[in-house]
Amino acid sequence: MAAARRARAGDSRAGFRRAADEQSPAVPQGLIRAARKSGQLNLAGRGLGEVPQHVWRINLDTPEEAHQNLSFGAADRWWEQTDLTKLILASNQLQCLSEDIRLLPALTVLDVHDNQLTSLPSALGQLENLQKLDVSHNKLKSIPEELLQLSHLKSLLLQHNELSHLPDGFGQLVSLEELDLSNNHLTDIPTGFALLINLVRLNLACNQLKNLPADISAMKSLRQLDCTKNYLETVPSELATMASLEQLYLRKNKLRSLPELPSCKLLKELHAGENQIEILNAENLKHLNSLSVLELRDNKIKSVPEEITLLQKLERLDLANNDISRLPYTLGNLSQLKFLALEGNPLRTIRRDLLQKGTQELLKYLRSRIQDDTTSPSEEPPVTAMTLPSESRINTHAITTLKLLEYSEKQAAVIPDDVFDAVRSNPVTSVNFSKNQLPAVPPRIVELKDSVCDVNFGFNKISSVSLELCTLHKLTHLDIRFVMSVGLPFPVTRFHASLNQPSVAVEYLHLEDVSNGGEACVQITAHLCLSRTLLLEGNPFRTPRAAILAKGTAAVLEYLRSRIPT
Repeated sequence: MAAARRARAGDSRAGFRRAADEQSPAVPQGLIRAARKSGQLNLAGRGLGEVPQHVWRINLDTPEEAHQNLSFGAADRWWEQTDLTKLILASNQLQCLSEDIRLLPALTVLDVHDNQLTSLPSALGQLENLQKLDVSHNKLKSIPEELLQLSHLKSLLLQHNELSHLPDGFGQLVSLEELDLSNNHLTDIPTGFALLINLVRLNLACNQLKNLPADISAMKSLRQLDCTKNYLETVPSELATMASLEQLYLRKNKLRSLPELPSCKLLKELHAGENQIEILNAENLKHLNSLSVLELRDNKIKSVPEEITLLQKLERLDLANNDISRLPYTLGNLSQLKFLALEGNPLRTIRRDLLQKGTQELLKYLRSRIQDDTTSPSEEPPVTAMTLPSESRINTHAITTLKLLEYSEKQAAVIPDDVFDAVRSNPVTSVNFSKNQLPAVPPRIVELKDSVCDVNFGFNKISSVSLELCTLHKLTHLDIRFVMSVGLPFPVTRFHASLNQPSVAVEYLHLEDVSNGGEACVQITAHLCLSRTLLLEGNPFRTPRAAILAKGTAAVLEYLRSRIPT
């Protein structure tokens, strides 16, 4: 009541009611009576074009019930009313707020989000008790200087407006803990921001910022900084000193590298997807011992350093849509990792079906390869026809556990016999002989005819497709990407006869970037009548025409079948 008495003392109209306002159907008297008791009034979503005068004067005017009930024993003691401390006017059609808002000096919360406000009254600066102000989702182009007088304000929400600049004295709001300026038109941040030393959450997302001021590092209490979708090419090195930072969002900017954050020992989430990052340095990672989320999707990263395994608390790692061809096998030792996204990378050491089995199976596979990764592929001598069995490296764990026969990235001209011998009585379903120097399909592939369904000969020098492939009765995935040449040393009809049987259902046949024998390969696929997916991009085809290729697998196969000689 103290604030109400002060207001009455300076207002000669106190005690005079405005009947027209009192009878307004938009604000029932029951709400007004309840607000006098609770100190809270919620008028959200009532279609208000303006705030009725009696709402501003709720602390001043004598209530209607005072004229109806003068009993001192009555339950409703109107003279004990509470000053209004919380006013919610959200989701209406307000275009302005009256300067009469000064008549509510006890307000601690004012919520006018989701209206059509183009300006704010200067009288806001007189609400010295205000702690939370939500004016988001309006049409504000500026904020009044008087707002900076709100020394007790802790939460200021200005997102989704049309602000292009902020007052230079913004640092006067020393009590601010939460500031949301996202989805505006800001091009710079005033230097006074450095004085906001109590700020915990700062959202600058979806603006037009090209840089951040270095003195932002003075915000020693800041835990969450969101700079998503701006034009940042770098972040100030001083950011590295922000010891309280826990969440950092840098998505959708123009960064070419991650910032080094040696003092950010508490950082738990780092989001830097959709940038132009090419190199992921060890220095960017080795200090982030508390990191649980690392999001780097849609960049241009070519490799992942071994130091990523220092992030033992990592739970989510998103590397999708980069240019990564190889992962460190020690990645499998990240025991807390629950989500690993790798789609959209040209990975050559991990089979596609393995990627589709989920994070845990992938980590299990990577762990299985650690013991076999004691030397890098570049250090291993090339395998030739003279290589002794003892010199070849065979992953027996993959054979028995993953049913995978792998001998890839060896630069081998032949597959040693002990590789096939290692299968013994353990049937394998997948074969990966990619990234070698094989001139032809290994003849001993026929020994796997009753079990293998996935064969990868990509990145070799195979010059012909042999009849041995026709014996693989369960083949569903054949990958011969980036071979030198693929031709047919035998009649097409012979190959057709071998494949045209009910037990064959070739789902995927990769023939991208075949350098010389592209058309011959297409002749093969003309006879794979049960094919589901045919990938042919990257070939200089004259036939079929590009328009047919663009229509997809079914159209291509229909065209090819129409060209088979009868």
